[in-house]
Amino acid sequence: MTTAVFIDGAAGTTGLEIAARLAGRPEFSLIMLDDDRRKDAGARSQALNDADVVILCLPDDAAREAVGLITNDRTRVIDASTAHRVADGWTYGFPELVGRDTVAAARRISNPGCYPTGFIALLAPLVRAGLLPVAWPYTCHAVSGYSGGGKALIERFAAEPDIAWRGYALAFGHKHVPEMQAYTHLAIPPLFAPAVVAAYRGMVVEVPLPLSIIPGAPDPALLREALKAFYAGSAVVTVEDDAADPGEIVLREHAPAWDGLRLRVIAGADGAQARLVAELDNLGKGASGAAVQSLNLISGLPETAGLAL
Repeated sequence: MTTAVFIDGAAGTTGLEIAARLAGRPEFSLIMLDDDRRKDAGARSQALNDADVVILCLPDDAAREAVGLITNDRTRVIDASTAHRVADGWTYGFPELVGRDTVAAARRISNPGCYPTGFIALLAPLVRAGLLPVAWPYTCHAVSGYSGGGKALIERFAAEPDIAWRGYALAFGHKHVPEMQAYTHLAIPPLFAPAVVAAYRGMVVEVPLPLSIIPGAPDPALLREALKAFYAGSAVVTVEDDAADPGEIVLREHAPAWDGLRLRVIAGADGAQARLVAELDNLGKGASGAAVQSLNLISGLPETAGLAL
């Protein structure tokens, strides 16, 4: 039996990447709408209700509208927008954090954001274990490939090839912050500094830790071992063993698609300072790869099927 999937917003970057991961997989059949029918309300409503699973790759308001058009209690939804990430009744689509069985049983799944994926993956297990405090003003520095900004930003980088680095959300209030705080259970919103660089895909997320002044902070080796234990057995999330400086971490302009997530705890020799670092593909575990991972789970399939790992 095949699962009928409708990608609403299939022409966008995330939708195209999801379709590529599902191509050639006999477990799924895609419901497709021609270009002239994608904006036809009747055709779209029918597709939403005919599907076993709908994956929303839409702006927030359009995603909320799409959910409202589903009139049956059978169709399951994976929403890649920001609209439902902290909404009641939605399951956060981070199986390693909320549990694979929880995702597999969910009717409504909100796909994690790309930056929050790295931040939450690093901090949530350590705060949950009591190794890092809930009430601390954490900072998050992050850089992403420009594809995360969708077609408009992709076109801008093509039109302005001299852009090397683009910092934004400088006045605070980035829409990812509520999600980052909610799933780490922090008492204080993190100070989030995102940027885009001249690479199509890829992402590095860093949380600096001044361990010498954080109350009760443990040795960095304990942080690393706690992350390794939390993600033990995961084929998607890996934790690097080496505490030493890796020399450099780079994003390559033409990197291939990757659906994994690599975590590091990099510490100074005296243990007074450390960096929590996450490396991922903003279009992989940060978007399309995560959606396919959740789709696999709700379809009763191996969670890594079709993923680039």
